[in-house]
Amino acid sequence: MATKKKSTPHISASPRTVLPGSEKSAFVQTAGEKPAPSGTKITVSVVVRRKTPLKAANRLGKQRLTHAEYRRNHGADPAAVKLVRTFAKEFGLTVAPDTPGPERRTVKLSGTIAAMQKAFGVTLVHKNHEGTTYRVREGSITLPSDLVGAVEAVLGLDNRPQAKPHFRIAGEAGDITANIAQAGGFAHPHASGANTSYSPIQIAQLYQFPANASAAGQTIGIIELGGGYKTADLTTYFKSLGQKAPKVTTVSVDGGKNSPSNANSADGEVMLDIEVAAAVAPGANIVVYFTPNTDQGFIDAIATAVHDTTNKPSVISISWGGPESSWTAQSLNALDAACQSAAALGITITVAAGDNGSTDGLTDGQNHVDFPASSPHVLACGGTKLTASGSSISSEVVWNELTNNEGATGGGVSNFFPLPSWQANANVPAPTNSAGGRGVPDVSGDADPSTGYIIRVDGKNMVIGGTSAVAPLWAGLIAVANAQNKTSAGFIQPAIYAAKGKAAFNDITSGTNYSGSPTGFTARPGWDACTGLGTPIGTKLITVVNPSGSTSAKSKGSKKKPIRKRAAKKSPISRGKPSRSR
Repeated sequence: MATKKKSTPHISASPRTVLPGSEKSAFVQTAGEKPAPSGTKITVSVVVRRKTPLKAANRLGKQRLTHAEYRRNHGADPAAVKLVRTFAKEFGLTVAPDTPGPERRTVKLSGTIAAMQKAFGVTLVHKNHEGTTYRVREGSITLPSDLVGAVEAVLGLDNRPQAKPHFRIAGEAGDITANIAQAGGFAHPHASGANTSYSPIQIAQLYQFPANASAAGQTIGIIELGGGYKTADLTTYFKSLGQKAPKVTTVSVDGGKNSPSNANSADGEVMLDIEVAAAVAPGANIVVYFTPNTDQGFIDAIATAVHDTTNKPSVISISWGGPESSWTAQSLNALDAACQSAAALGITITVAAGDNGSTDGLTDGQNHVDFPASSPHVLACGGTKLTASGSSISSEVVWNELTNNEGATGGGVSNFFPLPSWQANANVPAPTNSAGGRGVPDVSGDADPSTGYIIRVDGKNMVIGGTSAVAPLWAGLIAVANAQNKTSAGFIQPAIYAAKGKAAFNDITSGTNYSGSPTGFTARPGWDACTGLGTPIGTKLITVVNPSGSTSAKSKGSKKKPIRKRAAKKSPISRGKPSRSR
């Protein structure tokens, strides 16, 4: 017993060391900065190392694990958890009752601001920005040296917003509805006087998703960092499409909730995600993980979805993100680690690549990719402008409306994540930083608001685009593939980047994702940093991502049949053909 008692003061007595990758950039300069109230209680997420690292074969999805195998071999290192618990007790922190199981590798610690500042060597202040007060830390976290290595990230000390939704609403210049919808700053009304719009069903038909496809038995997870949905809107929307409304379940993460309000909010993102995914994957269950818009919330939500053995999503859609350079290295690594776990468990994650072209909206004269799209363990989804003639695609080019201040597909090269093995032959341009190399995006789909999706939000029908539409579109396609192949596609990049994958894509070879300076990227044959490998040819893609690697699978859906092009299904929303707004 005497030896155990001596271990407690040993942690506080050990020299303090900077937690690698924890440096947080300065927040916007604001007037009236105040110290965070010392007695206020907060909860942080402490991410600890794995018991045993994942093998490369796990991370590439070649050697899959069951949830039980993962938990047993790759969950939290018990020694690391013990160190964190000892550390917490010494510094007056408590292990929160909602601390998840070892598979999440996260210990939640609660305590006062004063205790947190002492424990993690930080100063927490309140800053007001655009009418909202945020708790902010700047600089690095320090820990007793005994914990460095055992602890990989400490999230939640700072609650500044981390990401933005990547959707844009179309509308005539000066249109009241469009301007109200965009007042939240998510995008701007589209100025064109004759925009073409499609129902998600029409988009699926143009991309040759299987006719009368069903995703019954599959669950699509959706990560949302704000906004909400109204069941009445979903009922009305799917009735107009001639479909049964999906079963939608919500999961609260870190206190996040389904909070619908009005079109002047992130509701447009939530409704776009649900409506596109469910419309192209009829029969699939939808689970929405609501979480606060912080790095802690974002990472906790992904980890919750990946390890959700109740709802069991086989594919997860994410339409939120921010410039890779705006994330701390510890957050980049922690979120990517959650996506590695998804690959090992046979779960696909689709992520919007961003809506602000090659700079990702930054004005430092450099190109930037959006994260988490730049994680090498997610399917990054770029955007195109699609024009149809009847039930066929007549033209498809890179989405780029930057000259009208109306967005463009994100895309470029990561400065943080190295070139993955499966992109070795893709001719990815060199990164600005030699540590980087991962090319973004992997795939693409219709995203230009001028050829956008008809969506119902807060009692109104509107046309929405952005790469936010592409992530749920691809998630829906993967859900259909999983149902037809009777096994989850999992991590698909090795399959789609292989030579056999080429036939499953419409190669987009025209357009760029920049305007002026800096010079961004240009479409070309094969992979490019605007549209990746291209847009899907659904029936062929389903065969390519079948893990069995065989063209003759057990289900009917994988048997090759002649593809018969059919006119788009009539509905009050789609009106049977692309609609034009004036």
